[in-house]
Amino acid sequence: MASRPKQTEPRPAPRLYLITPPISDANEFAPQLTAALMSAEVAAVLLRLADGDERSMINRIKALSPLAQDKGAALLLNGHADLAARGGADGAHLAGPDALAAGLEQLKPDRIAGAGELTSRHDVMVAADTGADYVLFGGPDVPLDVTSEQVNWAAELFELPCVAYASDMSEIAPLVAAGADFIAIDFPWHDPRGIPAALTEAAAQLRLPEPAS
Repeated sequence: MASRPKQTEPRPAPRLYLITPPISDANEFAPQLTAALMSAEVAAVLLRLADGDERSMINRIKALSPLAQDKGAALLLNGHADLAARGGADGAHLAGPDALAAGLEQLKPDRIAGAGELTSRHDVMVAADTGADYVLFGGPDVPLDVTSEQVNWAAELFELPCVAYASDMSEIAPLVAAGADFIAIDFPWHDPRGIPAALTEAAAQLRLPEPAS
């Protein structure tokens, strides 16, 4: 997940950041993940692990990491920064300033450290200054206008990549327009048309707005 290019360069099209359901059985989930990654280009997969003992969680990470990585997607853990290297993951997403501070020590310099659940602009600036590789804005309970405003502010101020959570298909285009570099989604897993159809449509929503004439 590369840093945002300087403003003098053309803005690249945003990419998808796919959030999994909580996974307790990697073998059962593997075909779904493979189907998802074959249907659209995904920059990163955020693996949410169901509770379990440490060894079982590491085994789940080891089983799923290659599926994402072979398709060019980074496999990130939702928390569990201490398991990233042992499971072969590319990094972890950390919720809140305290988790980020602790996780940076475990992940750097070799792995990605993402930051989310930052409740103030000060927290975002601290995350940027201390080495976060991206900041995620929004969530299931955050209104679209709030997420859009946060993304727009961060995109204007930082080169640090912005990930924006879209709760449904209709939120993707507004968040792209706000300046998001990545769009985080988890709704395709529940789409009645199936995961491939949902991801294909989500990818089509990533088009950049036409420049004003």
